Amino acid sequence: MVTTRTKAVRYNEFGGIDVLRIDEVDRPVPEPGQVLVQVKAAAINPGEAALRTGAMTDIFPSTFPSGQGSDLAGVVVEIGAGADRFSPGDEVIGFSEKRAAHAELVLVEVDNLTPKPRNVPWEVAGSLYIAGVTAWGAVHSVQLEKGETVVISAAAGGVGSFAVQLARRAGATVIGLAGEGNHEWLRSHGVIPVAYGDGVTDRIRAAAPGGVHAFIDAYGGGYVELALALGVAIERIDTTIDFAAAAKYGVKTEPGPNGRAGAEVLAELAALIAAGHLEVPIANVYPLTRVRQAYTELERRHTHGKIVLRP
Repeated sequence: MVTTRTKAVRYNEFGGIDVLRIDEVDRPVPEPGQVLVQVKAAAINPGEAALRTGAMTDIFPSTFPSGQGSDLAGVVVEIGAGADRFSPGDEVIGFSEKRAAHAELVLVEVDNLTPKPRNVPWEVAGSLYIAGVTAWGAVHSVQLEKGETVVISAAAGGVGSFAVQLARRAGATVIGLAGEGNHEWLRSHGVIPVAYGDGVTDRIRAAAPGGVHAFIDAYGGGYVELALALGVAIERIDTTIDFAAAAKYGVKTEPGPNGRAGAEVLAELAALIAAGHLEVPIANVYPLTRVRQAYTELERRHTHGKIVLRP
């Protein structure tokens, strides 16, 4: 018997974590070109918290009740007309453009899905879209060449942990800004760790005697200005978060896949993970019912890797 009701994260007004709730909603029905996915894992991201508070209303207007979440991985349960490249039972990775991934069942456009390799864990598969595609786009936007040096802020966070590895694969020397507790992980991935905070400019210069060629800011809070102070050219600075600084100084904000479809980049990232060439640290996994606790951890902004919901 097919259930007619399902659970999803919702909120009815802008606000803090306390506005989040779990609602029972009607089972979604796929329209032409859509696939209904039973979600096995869906990561949470800082941008979703910003949307919930209303901080990004000018860029991403909201209607209420609002759902939440983009990243997802799961199993196809039903397909709409024209979506027959997938079949019920297929394991997939994808993303919701409707802020709906934090739910038991999600409608996904067929072009936003790619097959999940069997040896990629659900938690990892459900963490790829926002952080992975953002990091992929940022690394490509600063045009790294073999032997160059790039600095990456929040280097052990959700976006940063992808970016440092992708930059290393591009042949760059990578300096990762992170707290001491994450330095060993960075070293194990060929990254030169540097502590953030007072004196960071001098520490970066000591770690990069030949200068810094590019800078990827995944944290905000003045790192664009730091990159400029280090002499990095404007066109080789990318911030994934500090849009005010980008507008002021003209640096890049290219978190997207540079003209490539998101699902295509997801497939590339998943293949790297399946082959053992890319690691996705998972900081914690919460059931859907503990979504508030998950965001409480996320918003402390000191997480190593991804936080994931398991409906």
